[in-house]
Amino acid sequence: MIEIIGALLRWLQLASNMILIGSCVFLAIAVRSKTTLDTPWLARLARVLPWLSVTLLLGLLGLLATTTAQATGMAENAWRPGAWLELLQKTRIGLIWTVRAALALLVFGVALYIRFSPWARWRYMLCATVAALTLAAGSLASHSAAGELTVISVLPYALHIVLASVWLGGLPAVLSIMSATTGKRSHEEVDRFDIQTLKRFSAIALPVMVAVVATGTIVANDMVDTSYAALAATSWGWFLNTKLALLAVILVLAACARHIWIPSLDKNAEVAAAGGSGLRKWVTVEFMIALAMVLVATMLANAVPAKHAVIEDWPYPFRFSIDATWGGLGMMIGAGIGVALLILAVGAIAIGRAKHWETKWRIAIPALLAACALVAALPPLATQAFPETYRKTPVPFDAISVANGATIFAANCVLCHGPQAKGNGVLAKTFPIPPVDLLTEPHTAKHTAGDFFHWLTHGIPGTGMPAFADKLSEEDRWDVVNFLHATSRGYQARLINPYVAPNQPYMAPQNFSYSAHDDSSGTLKDFRRQKAVLLVLFSWPESRARLDLLRQAYATLRDGNVAVLAVPVNDLNQQDLAGITTGMTFPIATQGASEITRSYSLFRRTLSNPDLAGEGTMPKHMELLIDRYGYLRARWIPAVDGTGWTDIGELMRQVEQLNREKELRPPPDDHVH
Repeated sequence: MIEIIGALLRWLQLASNMILIGSCVFLAIAVRSKTTLDTPWLARLARVLPWLSVTLLLGLLGLLATTTAQATGMAENAWRPGAWLELLQKTRIGLIWTVRAALALLVFGVALYIRFSPWARWRYMLCATVAALTLAAGSLASHSAAGELTVISVLPYALHIVLASVWLGGLPAVLSIMSATTGKRSHEEVDRFDIQTLKRFSAIALPVMVAVVATGTIVANDMVDTSYAALAATSWGWFLNTKLALLAVILVLAACARHIWIPSLDKNAEVAAAGGSGLRKWVTVEFMIALAMVLVATMLANAVPAKHAVIEDWPYPFRFSIDATWGGLGMMIGAGIGVALLILAVGAIAIGRAKHWETKWRIAIPALLAACALVAALPPLATQAFPETYRKTPVPFDAISVANGATIFAANCVLCHGPQAKGNGVLAKTFPIPPVDLLTEPHTAKHTAGDFFHWLTHGIPGTGMPAFADKLSEEDRWDVVNFLHATSRGYQARLINPYVAPNQPYMAPQNFSYSAHDDSSGTLKDFRRQKAVLLVLFSWPESRARLDLLRQAYATLRDGNVAVLAVPVNDLNQQDLAGITTGMTFPIATQGASEITRSYSLFRRTLSNPDLAGEGTMPKHMELLIDRYGYLRARWIPAVDGTGWTDIGELMRQVEQLNREKELRPPPDDHVH
């Protein structure tokens, strides 16, 4: 119950704040030096401002009470001022509320001042500015400010709600004008001042709505990130869709007002009367829809954003995916037809305006063409989906998971899929549909991790792929999914060589944990935004000379902001370990080495040596250079690449390239998707 009351109070304070801003802007547009005091709607609108500010204050007070109850988990705290005070003193939400309440009090004072002072445009702009600051301060508690609090993260949201207020708050003023002209008998009696005011407001409403849509798109895109599926399967997505549907209706009504009803007020009496009646009726509808949209926006602001939402069960048997369908003949034909129809729809809009088509045809023909474009383009983009398709993996994409997945795959899947998941197992030819090549073909890019989990869980009917739900635990199945993704990435890594491709981070290796001989420990992720990592996979004693060279060059590498971590490929006895670590200047992994070696051996393939036969062969020595944002950028295999990084100067040139680069993309996610 407290959640419902809280949502209504949020809506009340938000709506009153928005109407206050828009009304003041409208009054600033209307008030001129020749404005007389006998303009009834103007005086009536000015008298409402103090009451709107009082409503804003009461809404904020109620919001404080309900927020305290929700934050503490105790409904009775909604009535305890002491609990309110504690929230105000100890939380960021409380600080933001204090700022908003102080600004709202200032708005009330300004509203009272202009209520009893001569009309002047600057006074209304002052009130609108303070009210806008009150509203914008609330954006500091929005989802946009939940992460890193910067101007870039908060400004689009603040602009979105302030600009929306300019439009929303002007609608009651339009209704006030139309109500004032209701009793007038002919269009000659309609005040020219009123018509000009409506035209001025209509003129600014168009760019304002364009800006509202633009800033709203920026905010929504930030909240979605890449989780577009959440738009059709989460509360946040449905609230956003509802808001967009209401906005579409509002935009149609606004277009009719701008191009039909307001211009008709300047025509003969009969046309003016019809236009005034239509404007009054439909602006009333527009205002009611706008208030409903604000309520939906309030609920949207308090729902879990799409990028953080968890889709446990995808409710549809299909999904739209360009990655999964790209290149198919049907997809290309459908996309081409869809694009052509959209171009025709845009052309129909231009032709309709040029040829002065009737309004119904100017709307119906482009709309029909756009609908046909969707019908042509969307079905070819659809691919099969399952309840688990968008389920987020609970198991991190790390070396332990990949190594365990490799063990499970070897025990259960090799006979059909082959030792390297290439689809060439000894039983592959006995199936009506041979197993797919999961190594060299981009199946892991075309299908989600949830798709693979579904197939592992339930099997694939008609292909011979069995279900493993009863044989493997859920965690083991996710480990296999991680192994398949790591295998595919390993094959893609054959393009990597000893030279850093400038500004091209694309390969995300798995995280790993380690403990070293010098009692240091940590994870690969610990080095992010701090140091590049030179990961050395070595064999003993074959790599003795290389380790000695790295030990001598360690000071140079350290000064170049590089951390060196050596991982033995083969098992070491205590005597060998003592011989390696004596005088060693960088850590040698003693725990976690097996998992690191097994998972990072997947990056052994090169263009000249794809290593596709049998189980594959791990090189005796391999070094990987990982940048400080977590991306694999270069690799040196002496047996394949020759001298390469034997020259420490050449290695440092690659390091210097990485040090010159800024963050080009966010660090890789800890899970596959």
